[in-house]
Amino acid sequence: MNGREGEDRDARFARILGSFGPSLDRLAAAYEAEPAERDDLLQDISFALWRALPSFRGECSERTFVYRIAHNRGLTHRARRRIRATEPLESAEVVPDPRADPEQALVRNLSRDRLLAAVRRLPEGARQVVVLSLSGLAASEIGDVLGISENNAAVRLSRARRALKDLL
Repeated sequence: MNGREGEDRDARFARILGSFGPSLDRLAAAYEAEPAERDDLLQDISFALWRALPSFRGECSERTFVYRIAHNRGLTHRARRRIRATEPLESAEVVPDPRADPEQALVRNLSRDRLLAAVRRLPEGARQVVVLSLSGLAASEIGDVLGISENNAAVRLSRARRALKDLL
């Protein structure tokens, strides 16, 4: 089945963006530190999702479908921009958490910025599995998105976590 029964393309697209929007923001932030470029990447991801919706045949979960498209757009974006491997911590955008007091928000944002900067320094393959894992995907879903086995995804994730720990 293509989406929910009776759901047209525009309604489905709006539902998907509503469900996956924050995760897609985080994924885009892992590929692009510059806010304007990140917005362009998010727009590119959104357009690619909208275009691809009619071709979704339900052979994987909708979540996997969305992340596969977003991941591929991120790779294409990086290839076009040829971003250097490290980004200065100061360039990371801080998004305040309205639920936390200012001091807690500052500590949380500094930790998030430090993590994001370290993720950006990882090699491409390690960055891919970490970003997808941080987005809540299991090893089997990461494997589906990247076109690798679940075991390979788990091994890559384990190695990437060790590399990330070394960077932090």
